[in-house]
Amino acid sequence: MLPAALVSSKPKAPTRAKPGDEQLFEAIPKQYPFTLIAYGDLRTTNLFNHLVTDPSRRRALIARIAAEKPALLMVNGDLVYRGGSEHDWREFEKETQSWRDAQIKVLPAIGNHETWQDSGVQHYLKQFPYLEGRRWYSVRYGNVLTMTLDSESDDTPGSAQWDWITSQLDHVPAEVQFIIFAMHHPPYTRSTNHFFGGGHEARKSEQHLAELFEAKQKQLRARIVVIASHVHNYERYEYNGVMYIVSGGGGASPYAVERQPGDFYNQPGPTYHYCKISVDHNKLKFEMIKLEGADEQFVFNVRDSFELSVK
Repeated sequence: MLPAALVSSKPKAPTRAKPGDEQLFEAIPKQYPFTLIAYGDLRTTNLFNHLVTDPSRRRALIARIAAEKPALLMVNGDLVYRGGSEHDWREFEKETQSWRDAQIKVLPAIGNHETWQDSGVQHYLKQFPYLEGRRWYSVRYGNVLTMTLDSESDDTPGSAQWDWITSQLDHVPAEVQFIIFAMHHPPYTRSTNHFFGGGHEARKSEQHLAELFEAKQKQLRARIVVIASHVHNYERYEYNGVMYIVSGGGGASPYAVERQPGDFYNQPGPTYHYCKISVDHNKLKFEMIKLEGADEQFVFNVRDSFELSVK
């Protein structure tokens, strides 16, 4: 089961997990269906900073997620604005106290802002001592296998992380029906580095990962879902049986996305949101819950959804 330190509000000095010990924990759900939530790009920092993040929407999303009480919460990078800032991490800890109060199991991923002014992500590892130094890791929760990647480390073919991913996909337990990859940099996006107001295009390293995911999907009974962040908006695509989600609407200043007529999601403008995943035996239901409204008069609505099933 998960160490008690997971919900501790007092970070301890990080220790180093043994090489090859990338599984964080394995647990059996108390009941089916159970709920997972994923999102990213909070960019937590000073509450007066409205340039790089929207504090009111960021905090509204945090509160809403706490109320959902998911079994697992995947936060896919850029948890804070400056990874080397003690102040930003203290603010993150303060704002997410409701998660610890609800005893939510938080599964963080490293984003590029975690490495800003802290290339060794010591502040990140101190904030999450139960990771025991792991920069990538897996969790087995009932019929779901989550694999949290570190796309700030080498994940190209032949790297230690690539070999670990390959080995995991070559030895998926028969009981696993859904595999969820959580990472910061997306393999697919319609954003580019040249958009006015900011944006990011997919990198070659994550494109190679997508090729691996899609090749393995052809051999697997379990369905693969990939959830990334980095682009401050929402996107969804399907390639060769793999569903790809871009979920960067956690509060960071929004980026434009060039929507196409055939896209699953076509709404223009900012998309502050989180992703809610309900898992039952043989079935997964995904919903994108969008925060809408202004002047802190917020409402939450489902604006995209799909289902996957396993025979």
